[in-house]
Amino acid sequence: MAQVIEWKTSGPEEVIWRHPDDTITWGAQLIVHEYEAAVFFRDGKAYDVFGPGRHTLTTLNLPLLTGVLSRIAGYRETPFKASVIFVSTRVFAGKYGLRAQTTELAPLQIYGTFWFKVESPQLFVMEVVGGQNMYLTSDVDNYLRGFLNEKIIDEISKYDLATVFTKLDETSVAVKNDILDAFKRIGLDLTDLRFEGIDTTPEYRERLFWLKSTRAAPETVLRMETVKEAAKELGKSPGAGLGTGMVLIPQIMQPTGPESVPSAALIVCPNCNARIPAASKFCLECGVRVERPTSATKNCPKCGHSVPATSKFCPECGEKIT
Repeated sequence: MAQVIEWKTSGPEEVIWRHPDDTITWGAQLIVHEYEAAVFFRDGKAYDVFGPGRHTLTTLNLPLLTGVLSRIAGYRETPFKASVIFVSTRVFAGKYGLRAQTTELAPLQIYGTFWFKVESPQLFVMEVVGGQNMYLTSDVDNYLRGFLNEKIIDEISKYDLATVFTKLDETSVAVKNDILDAFKRIGLDLTDLRFEGIDTTPEYRERLFWLKSTRAAPETVLRMETVKEAAKELGKSPGAGLGTGMVLIPQIMQPTGPESVPSAALIVCPNCNARIPAASKFCLECGVRVERPTSATKNCPKCGHSVPATSKFCPECGEKIT
């Protein structure tokens, strides 16, 4: 009676099953059901793959394995050694949960669901099942959950806190697209990925609420946090008073870059109206000689216009002059 190799206990949640007998005879009947694939595995490598149907095993339909056996004396003798690993090609759902960080190092707790299916049985058996010595569905599930968590942590670290929370659908799609290639490299197709729950610490939750209510830019929020930390450190210093903090905080809140030059240090060129440093002898834009203000005049702290020293308001912009 011919040997029969068949996965009879296949369940809706079972991803893989290894036939218990590694001794195969030529002429054996291999039965592969719908949504299944059978992979022949030997010496750490995956060889011939069979789809649904009833197959009589011969050297003709096992060309890859026969090529390996041909280097062994008496390879046509029966039986021969090989593992038959059945793989389900249905779509499966899995749960994940992880801790990650955003670009500003905000801690995140994320959980959700992912859907996958085996796209390349041969590659999947090679990289995961046989490659990781995992022959139980529970082992494969744990491996895939850890594999996915690692990829999500890497990808989510590219986003800031506001983007993750206010554009969650777009973020999940972007993360899914970024890790598709990683799944394909182990023979899987990530058909869908969803963030179903996401949270951060109370400190960053407060920051996010402030950001949404004021519609401030993320960099403004970061400056505000820097102000709070600076004030806290000033309070620890011996002799530190409110006056010191009042001087330091506005400096922190000022944006950096060319625009951060104080307006009081600028004057207006009488020829081209360019704003130039008050100590300039010549205009940086047109090159005309600039007369420095005399003691009878002073510069408006807002627009830099030269005004009489006794003026209380600027005639150009209306700024109060102290």
